Amino acid sequence: MKTAVFEKAGSMLVEEVEKPSIQASDDVIIKVVRACVCGSDLWSYSHGDDKESHSENSGHEALGIVEAIGDSITTVKPGDFVIVPFTHGCGYCDACRAGFDGTCDNHPGYSNWSMGFQSEYIRFHYGNWALIKIPGQPSDYTEGMIKSLLSLADVMPTGYHAARVADVKPGDKVVVIGDGAVGQCAVIAAKMRGASQIVLMSRHKDRQEMALESGATAVVAERGEEGIAKVREILGGGADAALECVGTEAAIEQALGVLHNGGRIGFVGVPHYQDRALGSTFAQNIIVGGGSASVTTYDKSFLLKAVLDGDINPGRIFTDTYSLDEVNKAYEDMRDRKTIKSMLLVAE
Repeated sequence: MKTAVFEKAGSMLVEEVEKPSIQASDDVIIKVVRACVCGSDLWSYSHGDDKESHSENSGHEALGIVEAIGDSITTVKPGDFVIVPFTHGCGYCDACRAGFDGTCDNHPGYSNWSMGFQSEYIRFHYGNWALIKIPGQPSDYTEGMIKSLLSLADVMPTGYHAARVADVKPGDKVVVIGDGAVGQCAVIAAKMRGASQIVLMSRHKDRQEMALESGATAVVAERGEEGIAKVREILGGGADAALECVGTEAAIEQALGVLHNGGRIGFVGVPHYQDRALGSTFAQNIIVGGGSASVTTYDKSFLLKAVLDGDINPGRIFTDTYSLDEVNKAYEDMRDRKTIKSMLLVAE
């Protein structure tokens, strides 16, 4: 089968490798229909980070068809059309039962996060609860709906997670920091939860326009103290909640700056900064929450229904489509901001 390989910073290759097989009783083998590139994938692609050369792709979002199941799998069967999330919650530990399956107690750390989804087939570990069944087959849906369903593997639940952990409530004034796919979905989530004002911090016209169509009420292009002042002017004071969807210390600083004392931060950008002292927020009474999104919980509870009913359209974040053989171009165009999020058409 074909799979994408991280060759080095700025270079993704496609190679032929052995097709995966069942190795554990709770494995599921999935034929990938659609995959995509995540903003988090771009850290290694752009900078190398600590990722080893010629290693597994970091792709972790897919739609697919179940091909084979281990002996203990009872929730899906061969032929099922499924959302393949980036998380592997068990569904019954204290964390999962509290709605935090993105940080499952039984599958801690990297055992709960996926890799290698930019491939024709994948072996999904701990598959009995985490996979989300979609009614019917891919051919039953328009390409626009397929895009929205694919967003449910990561970015839409991640945007929602930011709003949930920041406790966005009806009437709240919300600021979203980050205009990529997760930031766009955080705008949708803030609107779903009843925010009265949603300010997106963005410098890019196409992304600003998309967010305004999704429910943002204002856009601020400025950064630093100037951006903070502009947000406070628009809101008539500080924000109730800030949704940090980037993963840099500068974005955290913006989030802290736009909040009124007693405000709330939901951070879901994968952190790429050294530990920031929590004590620095003491004088502000800031409430801080964030981490890996509860993909399965949100999809099964309400997000899949919201997409199928047409209540939300997160699929608009996929602004370009590529074949698996074009994976390097898919990464390159996202890095260069030519597209918001790249979709990979792997199979029909």
